[in-house]
Amino acid sequence: MQFGVTIFPTADAMAPADLGRALEERGFESLWVAEHTHIPASRKSPWPGGAELPQMYYETMDPFVALTAAATATTDLKVATGITLVPQHHPITLAKQIASLDHISGGRFLLGVGGGWNAEEMENHGGDFSTRWKLMRESIEAMKAIWADDPAEYHGSLVDFDPIWSRPKPVQTPHPPIHVGGASPWGPRRAARYGDGWMPINGRGSMLDELSVLAEECAKNDRDVSEIELSLYAAPPDADEAKRHEDAGVHRFVFGLPPMGEDHLLPILDNYAKVIEAAS
Repeated sequence: MQFGVTIFPTADAMAPADLGRALEERGFESLWVAEHTHIPASRKSPWPGGAELPQMYYETMDPFVALTAAATATTDLKVATGITLVPQHHPITLAKQIASLDHISGGRFLLGVGGGWNAEEMENHGGDFSTRWKLMRESIEAMKAIWADDPAEYHGSLVDFDPIWSRPKPVQTPHPPIHVGGASPWGPRRAARYGDGWMPINGRGSMLDELSVLAEECAKNDRDVSEIELSLYAAPPDADEAKRHEDAGVHRFVFGLPPMGEDHLLPILDNYAKVIEAAS
């Protein structure tokens, strides 16, 4: 079992470079950061996590900038998006950002992906919320082509481009692992179709109860379920739960951190480190 943390990297939170070093010193495997370019002032989309949207959603930094800072301050820590809102990016540009960060980190980048819940946020980017999942799939397929082929081309109904040159290619081959967010049944379906991992949020259904769905979806796509790495996002800091999930085949627990300063976060990290020790 591997252990990571996730945070909204705001200007008031512990700096990504300092947080990365603190995590590495305590034996954590990975740092995951959220993404929201903005929150529309007039919004009808409900937040899946509850009635009131937390302030950190309004204040998060660009994830690739934050992760670059963490990557350059560490040597072994994996840096990850949790998650990249793929439909809000152009796939050619996003492929370049990901390949660049994979180089800067020395092949330590993990790509968490999702379609998002905020219709108004996506519409401000010029997207159609109703087709976001199709756009995400085509974007990921297009990026895989960009990372693998030279020149690369892709022809879908929403993403379409003739042969292009795009370098550097990622350090990791064939590309950084793609961890698909989302609850069952859609999360497992998308992970089986084009992902390398499935990463649902803790508390929005039981991951362990849905592993059979993942196995069924993998069979439909002629894939072995063992190819899909399992991560529980916002996992409880509980050693017994970590062991129970590990016994069921889960590979990673990702603990949540509040967007606070060093004085608040270091004691939390120390407590999480005790959980890791107890679960080992």
